[in-house]
Amino acid sequence: MIFKKKSVMKTIPVMSAAVLLVTTVACSSNPGSTSSTGDKKEAPTPISIMSTFFSQEPPGEDNVIIKEIEKRTNTKLKITWVSPNNYADKLNVTLASGDLPDLILADYPQRYPLVKSMSQQGAFWDLTAMYKNYPNLVKFPELTWKNLAFGDGKNYGIPRVRPVYGQTGLNVRKDWLDKLGLKEPTTTDELYEVMKAFATKDPDGNGKDDTYGFLGYTDPTGIGKFNVIETAFTKTFGDWKLEDGKLTPIIFLPSQKEALVYLNKLYVEKLIPEDFSILKQTQTLDMMKAGKGGLDAVPMDQAWESTAELRKQKPDAYVKPLTSLNGTTITDPGSFGMFLIPKKVPEAKVKKIMEFMDYGASDEGSDLANYGFKDVHFTEQDGFKIPTEQAKKDNVSQQAMGQIFLKYDKYQKAYKAGIPKDYYDQHTKIIDERSKSAVLDPSIGVDSDAWVKYWPEYQKKIIDMKVKMIVGKETSANYDKFVEQLKTDANFNKIIQEMNESYKKKNG
Repeated sequence: MIFKKKSVMKTIPVMSAAVLLVTTVACSSNPGSTSSTGDKKEAPTPISIMSTFFSQEPPGEDNVIIKEIEKRTNTKLKITWVSPNNYADKLNVTLASGDLPDLILADYPQRYPLVKSMSQQGAFWDLTAMYKNYPNLVKFPELTWKNLAFGDGKNYGIPRVRPVYGQTGLNVRKDWLDKLGLKEPTTTDELYEVMKAFATKDPDGNGKDDTYGFLGYTDPTGIGKFNVIETAFTKTFGDWKLEDGKLTPIIFLPSQKEALVYLNKLYVEKLIPEDFSILKQTQTLDMMKAGKGGLDAVPMDQAWESTAELRKQKPDAYVKPLTSLNGTTITDPGSFGMFLIPKKVPEAKVKKIMEFMDYGASDEGSDLANYGFKDVHFTEQDGFKIPTEQAKKDNVSQQAMGQIFLKYDKYQKAYKAGIPKDYYDQHTKIIDERSKSAVLDPSIGVDSDAWVKYWPEYQKKIIDMKVKMIVGKETSANYDKFVEQLKTDANFNKIIQEMNESYKKKNG
């Protein structure tokens, strides 16, 4: 069953109208607030931005928070908001067109060959030395900056900073486990038993066969949420594994095939959606919130978002983060992409943009973007910012402007507006535990000309083969034949050679 959600893409010029309204709100809710740039008499700096959003709708042109950000940073913003459902396509089209905004989000920069090649051909500003002049940006973890550097060791973007450890993993309907008398799964065998029970034993008690074990989907760069299961088998994250000091494509690993056989079993037994290959990320989130799935693989804050929605109908519902599966959990690169500045932007304006983003990484800027005005958009309790109804009306959240402005916080994903403190404390402990079993993508920051040139073609073939294996449209024998062909393919071997040379160079 697909829960359809209309894709949204809006280009929003944020005008300076309704200044009186913004000033009144700001003064009443944030008295005495000043900005290092807000009092300058010079004309506002125009900044065009392309980014994504995870709120129901993107912020509108009359959004009071964006207007306040303009005021405090002396800028005039024109933001193109693109739905996460089609961001990859829009990014590729925009990059190819050459008509780039002043700031453009590359959500998975290592997965876009065009981002790599354009960066190293001089299409974007090299920020390697520049970012160190900005006090809030330099607070981002060193590993975050290192992971976003390409093979040449240079940083071409400002991180959309995220925690390195613990934010993403499997989450389970704890209330369903309790109802069915099941324990939290720690292995893939135990996970199978849980998924089977969730799909066949009517955990929601409605008398219908309408629930799934795990709500997964695929995307253009991989097998989406199923990567948590893939990681449990391969003990690595991404397309490569470090074996004996060398990078090996996971498609070569017997454990990769084992993961696909496992996923095929889930598909045959209808423990995952039959139409997973065409589902969008937002659709699986909607399905989880509607009580159609027992397991999901999203960051902790999104899991709590599902919990909050489910509790409107079932007060004891709880989508609980699991610590690990087969002793492993995914490690994030410390960012959810980065914001690139095209080289066409004059250097003087680049400095203004860096000041703008540095403000967004400050306590003041980040809190404004994510929570809004005190006593208008949030109240404080137990050290938490509790959103008001006005926050919903004004679209103030981490899912809107918080996708552009955000400070670093190790436990960022443990928090979601409205989460009780005891749950937050429990989630911070889970993050600490996840960090002990986290596996890194060893190819992060590694580069190869052959990878840029040939990988998109191979990637499509590999993903196609994986999906066909999952749905049973390809045989085990043909899969083995496909892998053997890759092992003897000259261009594929060229990628492996160059990736390993780059890895050795980067890691000494």
